[in-house]
Amino acid sequence: MSVSVLGSGAFGTALAISLAGNGPVTLWSRSAEQADRMQQTRRNATRLPDVPLPPTISVTSDITQAVESDILLLAVPMQKLRGALQDYAPALAGKTLVACCKGIELTSGLGPVSVIRQVVPESRPALLTGPSFADDIARGLPTALTLACADGALGETLQADLTTANLRLYRTTDIIGAELGGALKNVMAIACGAAIGAGLGDSARAALMTRGFAEMQRFATMRGAQVETLMGLSGLGDLVLTCSSDLSRNYRFGLSLGLNQPFDSSTTVEGVATARAMADIAKAERFDMPISTTVAELSYGAYSVTEAIQTLLNRPLKEE
Repeated sequence: MSVSVLGSGAFGTALAISLAGNGPVTLWSRSAEQADRMQQTRRNATRLPDVPLPPTISVTSDITQAVESDILLLAVPMQKLRGALQDYAPALAGKTLVACCKGIELTSGLGPVSVIRQVVPESRPALLTGPSFADDIARGLPTALTLACADGALGETLQADLTTANLRLYRTTDIIGAELGGALKNVMAIACGAAIGAGLGDSARAALMTRGFAEMQRFATMRGAQVETLMGLSGLGDLVLTCSSDLSRNYRFGLSLGLNQPFDSSTTVEGVATARAMADIAKAERFDMPISTTVAELSYGAYSVTEAIQTLLNRPLKEE
């Protein structure tokens, strides 16, 4: 089946490079200037300058051309997903749409698949998520991801068509678990980065990862997710990666908070909007999410890192 990747950022470009080993791939950019430059130079100079585009990738800014493919991978940031879908909804109707973003929409509290269902109800939605960095995928390093699709038969087809020489996909029908695992781990990565930046040490990071994972499981299962999904690549696997690597944008953002240093405002940090959305949900539903709520307060500047950690340490003692 033919494949297009909508979104020419680092992750979208990396997916296109990996999928190009299976056959022709169309990579769509909203910017005509960027698409022309990438098509001519065979590089994404701003996002993945060291990895050439294979000859089987065609870069375009023509959405009509891009949506001719059977499978459309939506590699756009979570907070921009709805806008992109609304802009091109007529062209996307009836298509297989695979969201490749992680997070919770700040305005609605919905995950990516739910947003797709709202805006393009005639589509066949799925989600690709899990522990991955764009540079690793682009350079052909082995990566395993979760493919979540409520339609089991479609999930099997997508698994076969999107698996590549270096990209191994595991499928699930648990959309809720895959969405929330990929979203909430970004919040925990911010917390861990802040702890390391503030000089609190690896023991504090381990504690935040562990209690953060418990928080993720509690909320996700309350929403109907399967525990096994959170224990897999889209939950625990992604949590481990993003809480322990400087390549994680969310971890680096937390690190800058802990160091009290400025952070590049042009860098997408999905965990900030997700933390704020989760804090709103926790308040409205009276559900205890201490780490998510604390990260939201940190992002608003309501707490210093020292005050945030002290708030968590002063919580009532309880059983694990």
